[in-house]
Amino acid sequence: MPFFLPLCSTIMLVASHGLFHYFKTHFADKTFKGLYTPNAFDMALLIPYFTVLVVLASYGIHRYVLVYMYYRNRKNRVTEPPLQFVDMPRVTVQLPIFNEQFVIDRLVDAICKMDYPREKLDIQVLDDSTDETVEVANAVVQRYAALGYLITYHHRSDRHGFKAGALQEGMKTAKGEFIAIFDADFVPPQDWLLRVVHHFADPEVGMVQTRWTHLNRDYSFLTNVEAILLDGHFILEHGGRSRSRVFFNFNGTAGMWRRQAIEDAGGWEHDTLTEDTDLSYRSQLRGWKFKYLQDVECPAELPIEMTAFKTQQARWAKGLIQTAKKILPRVMKSDVPFRIKLEAWYHLTANISYPFMVVLSTLLLPAMIIRFYQGWFQMLLIDLPLFMASTFSISSFYLVSQKELFPRSWPKTFIYLPFLMALGIGLTVTNTRAVLEALLGVQSSFKRTPKYRVQAKGERSIAAKKYRKRLGVVPWIELLIGAYFAAAVYYAISNENYITVPFLVIFVLGYWYTGLMSLLQGRFESLGGWAESQTSKPFPVGV
Repeated sequence: MPFFLPLCSTIMLVASHGLFHYFKTHFADKTFKGLYTPNAFDMALLIPYFTVLVVLASYGIHRYVLVYMYYRNRKNRVTEPPLQFVDMPRVTVQLPIFNEQFVIDRLVDAICKMDYPREKLDIQVLDDSTDETVEVANAVVQRYAALGYLITYHHRSDRHGFKAGALQEGMKTAKGEFIAIFDADFVPPQDWLLRVVHHFADPEVGMVQTRWTHLNRDYSFLTNVEAILLDGHFILEHGGRSRSRVFFNFNGTAGMWRRQAIEDAGGWEHDTLTEDTDLSYRSQLRGWKFKYLQDVECPAELPIEMTAFKTQQARWAKGLIQTAKKILPRVMKSDVPFRIKLEAWYHLTANISYPFMVVLSTLLLPAMIIRFYQGWFQMLLIDLPLFMASTFSISSFYLVSQKELFPRSWPKTFIYLPFLMALGIGLTVTNTRAVLEALLGVQSSFKRTPKYRVQAKGERSIAAKKYRKRLGVVPWIELLIGAYFAAAVYYAISNENYITVPFLVIFVLGYWYTGLMSLLQGRFESLGGWAESQTSKPFPVGV
């Protein structure tokens, strides 16, 4: 049985024990008796306050459900394929890229080194680039084509449909019965194709997804936190859903499709920013089975700058809400079991919690003042359990995922937990805007996550300057909200409301961390031990 329930119970017990003496001496205090009477203004604040807490607690409890699904169905974990092909099928590998001059050669090298019959492997470089990547990619393709590899270069100048458009265009000339897809920052191992393709010997399997790992996990504190976040997704979310036989999604890369499953679902569509999730649900609604191979790893590069990470997260948040608007009505009207419909709802709507976090951020201080005068006992019985369901489920969720991955070293995850929770809170402003745009139907371009080709501490790529995003006003808004919560901390301490202080400090840390990192990263090249001499070193082609 996972340990997150005892952990949560222990935290609540310690909190209650620590407050026992306080309640004993203050609960009977009649200082405020008769001073507070309910009024319409207070109710206008408290009703949305508790509504938000209940919604957030619901999504928090769902994380516990995913962990339960993961362990309860452990017997359904996919390992070796039950059948194997006698005659190896033809596979097309698609490599969609956009302005990836620093990593495209590494990707093509890795693909061409894969163990697979050369005459059965076609490689498509689908390039929408507008910079020097065009020359770099074309050169590496020509080099491998001259060596006898079946590799072709396809360049589009209009970027119609972005990544989905490039993949759909590549389908017109793809020869393979199966389609493997890799983004530019991935470096698949040599045996990846052979470990994946045989799962399609079952004619009902439409897609196989493998687990992302991280080339630069230890590059910085930020990349360590990012790695924990992704590990939680690939261990407990994918693991729990796939083992429970409910819908889960292709992650856009490090997976393989049966061509027929793509075509049967209607092909790649570009009306959402998460074309991978969109196609996944359409395909599963058509009856295709998906497999998740937790033991097959595919390493990739994590964003090393806060602005790049926030761009990635905002794209995913907006895309999932767009997909929810498009797909959920079809799911609800389908004849799939209710448990699949319910899980699809939680999966696709999870990012709606970000606007609710903004509302909570606005209401927290005035609600805390009102609740202080209403009485501590109510806060202990109502506010605290709801708040813990909303927040502590996150920490326990990621602790479990790290325990699964690193049975011996997982306790060090405790060091990162406050920052992990803070980072999730700090993304609120950026992701709320993305979610609202999706709800209102505001269209936007596919904003790529820059790949810098850095792995070890101290490395720095020239690409960091070239592909850095403009900051805008968002970091300043984050700092301002952090100051608001700092004022809330001061108020809580002044009124001896100590139980709320740790939660409020996480809010302060989250908003100030994301805001300051967005402003400072990249502004001073000496930060983090980056040597100035390395900013001008290009990476040689073919390494």
